[in-house]
Amino acid sequence: MKRIVLLGTLGMMVLLSSCVSQKKYAELEAKHKETQDLLNSATVKLNSCLEDKATAMAQLKTLEDQNAFLKANNQELINNMGNLTTLTTKGAENLEKSLESLQEKDLTIRKLQDAITRRDSVNLALVQSLKGVLGNLDDEDIEISVEKGVVFVSISDKLLFRSGSYTVTNAAKQVLGKVAKVVNNKPDFEFMVEGHTDNVPYRSGVLLDNWDLSAKRATSIVRILQNDFGVDPARMTAAGRSYYVPLMDNNSAANRAKNRRTRIVVLPKLDQFYSMIEEGMKDPAIND
Repeated sequence: MKRIVLLGTLGMMVLLSSCVSQKKYAELEAKHKETQDLLNSATVKLNSCLEDKATAMAQLKTLEDQNAFLKANNQELINNMGNLTTLTTKGAENLEKSLESLQEKDLTIRKLQDAITRRDSVNLALVQSLKGVLGNLDDEDIEISVEKGVVFVSISDKLLFRSGSYTVTNAAKQVLGKVAKVVNNKPDFEFMVEGHTDNVPYRSGVLLDNWDLSAKRATSIVRILQNDFGVDPARMTAAGRSYYVPLMDNNSAANRAKNRRTRIVVLPKLDQFYSMIEEGMKDPAIND
């Protein structure tokens, strides 16, 4: 009987023990499932965080690259600005120098123009004087002109010489006397007497050719001006041009007659012309 009771007790204890384990197991099972769910949720969140981190790291790398690029560009811009400032400063200095040079050139041009105007005024007065004393002569025999700031008096040889001769005629001395009167009143001028011939070959006595004839005619006129009319010889030059500077083709008797001439070239003295320039430089109207 005791044995039966003992066995019963043991059975009850086993049964009770078995019942408690099942309940505990269920609770553990529930907690395990809950824990597993939490783990799964945490894993999902972790993976999401890892993906976000990777994205963020990629964005960070991009931003760092952009930042480095912008820094480099910024430095380049700073360098360029420095260079531009240097260039601008140099450009301003060069522009200022150019303006100063232009002003100096403009001033020089104005001074030269003033000197040329003064020279032209003197030449005009000279031409008027020559025309005044020679105005009663035939225009075909004597011509007065101004070319490039120089006064020319061209006299036909038929007024000055006999054909083939370099001896000045008495009638020509009247013309030369009038020219001498004008040039003697213009001591600031020098002049050159040029002899011109046609192209007909010439040889007579000691003369070899047209060069000799043109030169002898020029020196003959210079001597008349010096000896008969008191023109300062230091102001005169005698030159022979032969037939190499014709007025027209030597293809007719009329044309050859026009080419046979003596030309007096009236020139302002160079030092006198420079004096005009210096005077122009001192002119208050020019220096304002």
